[in-house]
Amino acid sequence: MPEEEKKEEVKEQEQQKKKVDIKALVKLVPPASALKQRTSKAREKRIRLRLKDVKPTQAKINPNLAEQLGITDKLEIAVSGKKFVFEAVKDSSVPENEVHVNEELMRENGISDNTIATVRAHRG
Repeated sequence: MPEEEKKEEVKEQEQQKKKVDIKALVKLVPPASALKQRTSKAREKRIRLRLKDVKPTQAKINPNLAEQLGITDKLEIAVSGKKFVFEAVKDSSVPENEVHVNEELMRENGISDNTIATVRAHRG
């Protein structure tokens, strides 16, 4: 009888070990939703246009914002149904939610300071 009890105890211990191993393996496997999940990169962002003393062909943008939007050399600003293309000048002194553009150019087109606009990388 003592041998049978030992065998039963050994079987119970083996079963417990198997259960622990399965749980450990399940923890390693990510859920299906995590595998299919995709991170999307923002293509455009709503920002404030600030009219500053900048060259008419250039727009100053924060380097972090430029990196988020994938802006390398040119950027496009859409405001009031109009689109403007500028050379991107990365300047860390510009706040992240603003883009600085030429004051005279914007006033000629009827756009005032602190206007909300959409900025994106120029594709073309």
